[in-house]
Amino acid sequence: MHDHKEASPVNPLPPVVVILFLAIALPEVAFSLGARGLIGGAEAVGWRLAAVETYAFSGDIFDWMVTNGRWLPEHLQRFLTYSFVHSGFTSTLFAGVLLLALGKLVGETMGQLAVLVLFFGGAIFGALVYALLLNDPNWLIGGFPAVYGLIGGYSFVMWQSLAAKGEEQLRAFSLIAMLMGLQLIWGVFFDVGNGWVADLAAFFFGFGASAALVPGGITRVLAALRRD
Repeated sequence: MHDHKEASPVNPLPPVVVILFLAIALPEVAFSLGARGLIGGAEAVGWRLAAVETYAFSGDIFDWMVTNGRWLPEHLQRFLTYSFVHSGFTSTLFAGVLLLALGKLVGETMGQLAVLVLFFGGAIFGALVYALLLNDPNWLIGGFPAVYGLIGGYSFVMWQSLAAKGEEQLRAFSLIAMLMGLQLIWGVFFDVGNGWVADLAAFFFGFGASAALVPGGITRVLAALRRD
């Protein structure tokens, strides 16, 4: 008899991706159930607003810290925590689905540490650019900048793969081009705000950071630039 295990038809998700997904999904479950009066009593209706005021990123608060030279921990944490507070179920769903898909690919090709670097690095860099370039009083919330950091990592992996096959490397940027195009179209009909600035900044962070995370990545980028 041959003692062997059948290969699973579905590759398991990297544990770090599962943890990040739960960190995004569980607060939304609590907010949604609380808003419907199913848990938490009367106070639960205001849970989402309270979370936004406590954990969302604010360009105004950042400007205040810069002006006064006071870097308070309760406000510095906003660079990370805003990724886990969303405006509603739909935005949480899209962010969660993208996280699962891209986190799985990045985790399997670059490792779980890379997932954390791109996710949180994208969130931090996206919020920083958002604060420095804009004077927007609105809260920055949601996991999209963090996810766009993973999109940058995915694009770098695709860019390398296409280069190895001798194919057109611009195809590596088809996902970011499609998502930015959808945001542009959506913005024609609805007020989507300036969050796209943080998203795009996070993408560039993810792509650039991946060059350092992947062995030989920087050398390949420099070689491509010399050819151009």
